[in-house]
Amino acid sequence: MTAVASAFAVRDGGSRPLAGTGTLFRFALRRDRVMIPVWVAVNALMVLSMPNTLKGLYGTPAARAELAAQMSANTSLRAMVGPVFGQSIGALTAWRVGVYAGLLAAIMSLLIVVRHTRDEEESGRQELISSAMVGRRAPLTAALSTALTANLLLALLVTAGLAAQGAVGALALGLGIAGVGMAFATLAAIAAQLTESARLTRGLTAAGLGAAFVLRAAGDAATNDGSSVMTWLSPIGWLENERPYAGERWWVLLLFAAAALIQSWAAYTLADRRDVGMSFLPTRPGPATGGLGSAEALAWRLQRGGVLGWSIGFFLGGVVYGGMTQGAADLVGDNEKAREIFQRMGGQSGLTDAFLAAIAGIMGLVAALYIVASVLRLHGEETSGRAEPVLATAVGRLRWAAGHLVIAFGGSVLIMLLAGLGMAAGYGKEAGPILGACLAQLPAVWVIGGLAVLLYGVLPRAGVAAWAVAGAALLIGWIGPALDAPQIVLDLSPYGHLPKLPGGEMAWGPVLTLTGIAVVMVAGGLVGLRRRDLTT
Repeated sequence: MTAVASAFAVRDGGSRPLAGTGTLFRFALRRDRVMIPVWVAVNALMVLSMPNTLKGLYGTPAARAELAAQMSANTSLRAMVGPVFGQSIGALTAWRVGVYAGLLAAIMSLLIVVRHTRDEEESGRQELISSAMVGRRAPLTAALSTALTANLLLALLVTAGLAAQGAVGALALGLGIAGVGMAFATLAAIAAQLTESARLTRGLTAAGLGAAFVLRAAGDAATNDGSSVMTWLSPIGWLENERPYAGERWWVLLLFAAAALIQSWAAYTLADRRDVGMSFLPTRPGPATGGLGSAEALAWRLQRGGVLGWSIGFFLGGVVYGGMTQGAADLVGDNEKAREIFQRMGGQSGLTDAFLAAIAGIMGLVAALYIVASVLRLHGEETSGRAEPVLATAVGRLRWAAGHLVIAFGGSVLIMLLAGLGMAAGYGKEAGPILGACLAQLPAVWVIGGLAVLLYGVLPRAGVAAWAVAGAALLIGWIGPALDAPQIVLDLSPYGHLPKLPGGEMAWGPVLTLTGIAVVMVAGGLVGLRRRDLTT
């Protein structure tokens, strides 16, 4: 411990609030040397793959003009991806991926900031480092600098990759995406001062991100030119109103700068007025007599908020996508290229069934993120020291782990079931085939969850690699069909082996095989957990 503290020792750290920032910044980059490149690469590839896709779908000015006219009249699709402001390939690229690139940048940024602020305080490491004459503002500054570096790298890749479509528009889009990221990085910095729990900090910031998306969606549904007040209340709405490739509004970038500066000032002000490890919204003490009678009940108490949030999100997402089904069919119309993409994603069935199958597949891809987060909660409990007092009782390791794994794997069933119910409610048709399509995604979800269990049980420090696998599966499943990737590439993802439902034939062989692989990996992870030393 002394060696760690001495590594951050800086002369006169007490009188210099930023003393040690450079060292902490380099240390943060080293810790995130895998996470940041993966997030940046996935986001950049999603953006940079879009121009070629759009050229294949809407290769003529007439086709692009027809698309713009259809989007102006389609409220549900406008709520999902925003209005179209231009008819060039660059403008359509910004329209198609701008909202979601901004969302990914925001998620990346909030995870980085929380990891290097509240996570460090919750684990006790920040107190140790602060005792080594590190400036009071250094940890927060290092965290925000790390987020800024990641966002600038993303902006650079987007600008360079889209320069062929127009350097000015590419720069505007890249800076806008980075601006959304920094708006939520600084919001996470404020949340980190308000709460004692890193989990609650992430939850508060994610709730803010969800509210921003809903405001933007509601505003775009109300108007087709981004002029709604609700759109302007959302940083994601600022990104679309910057209008890359459609008469750039450079002054909109001042909104991002103002939001980042004001929120940073608020975060520093709050940080200066509290002790390390404390917060302005302290955790309420529990009852004098505990009501949790088992390790399973404790696991549910710890994860119930996450399960509830994912459940609500999947149901509402299903309702929205279900409501888009008929509009998507009208939008595709006679466009054979668009029809082929939907059929590659959803199977060689009718367009409506193919669209529903594609949406069920997307829901399954996102469910992989839930199961990885839920499984790796075990690692968080272990490294924070909270698992040790539980295991010091009569509770064994396997029983402790099983409580969390039941929630992880059972929760994936719940959220996919709710997604199917939401899609059926939004579409207004029989629920059975849609529910079957959603539940058919579970074996692939379980394979990724099983890999997370295996990594945690055998190589706990490599558990974060499960995020990279989930991200790679998301990238292959989302972009692969649009790029007409070879089948050998699509088969790298467990989702590539699933039956395409509804509309296709049920194939039990791949489903049972993937389920068996998941069972084997979970068993291997539990064996490894039982045999290795725990972090204390």
